[in-house]
Amino acid sequence: MERYYLVAIVTLVGGLVVFGMALTVSRLHAKTGILAPVMTGDPRLERAFRAHLNTVEWIPVFLPAMWLFAIYWSPTWAAALGALWLLGRIIYFVGYISDPAKRFPGFFIQSTAAFVLLLGALGRIIYLAV
Repeated sequence: MERYYLVAIVTLVGGLVVFGMALTVSRLHAKTGILAPVMTGDPRLERAFRAHLNTVEWIPVFLPAMWLFAIYWSPTWAAALGALWLLGRIIYFVGYISDPAKRFPGFFIQSTAAFVLLLGALGRIIYLAV
């Protein structure tokens, strides 16, 4: 199990990142006076909510891919790619809140990391299965 410590840490840091994004959305609710469940009315709140939700939408792609990559290839590389994914999501979130056009660098970073994990794990599993 020791070999998966880094992957476990990246998993938990990912939870903290998503939680931090949720706190940002909550703070913007309070700051704008737009209380839940209302999500519209302030562009910055709408962008923060959308960026947070988009991150949550990627979690079911990212986490299994990272863990399977760790199991079938390398825990160290999986953790490094997972950390890169998190960095991309943070850049995406910050960029999206300030200006939607600024979200693309973060999206490119995270989607590239996610697809390397996903296709790497899938390819290795297929290779070993046949």
